[in-house]
Amino acid sequence: MSWMEWYQGLAKPGWTPAPATIGFIWQVLYPIILVSFGFVFTLVFRRKIPWRVGVPFAINLVANLVFTPIQFGLRNLPLALVDILIVWATILWMMAAIWPHRRWVAAAQVPYLLWVSIATVLQAAITMMNPHEW
Repeated sequence: MSWMEWYQGLAKPGWTPAPATIGFIWQVLYPIILVSFGFVFTLVFRRKIPWRVGVPFAINLVANLVFTPIQFGLRNLPLALVDILIVWATILWMMAAIWPHRRWVAAAQVPYLLWVSIATVLQAAITMMNPHEW
């Protein structure tokens, strides 16, 4: 069974966005992430801000990138929930870490935080609604 057939077969809350909507949201967010994360990593590598400011950005990037393989490759709902919680927590950490240095970067994360907050609740609901997938 394909990943899409598997996902469509899962029980989901009635408010689950359509896959096209989710894709559109990420198309908006990824350029924001690319620019702001790239800026932070450049500042870290040039030693204009402390390396520890870049740590939550690096953790977030890895956690964000592994979500899809965990969710749709491994089809592991509980692990995907843990991963998205890491993504969510590191966004807060990122915003706090960069705020004293570049407030615009922290502010740029607000749409990302809002979407990941919704996605985290959605992932928790899907995980709880599908215990047979654990």
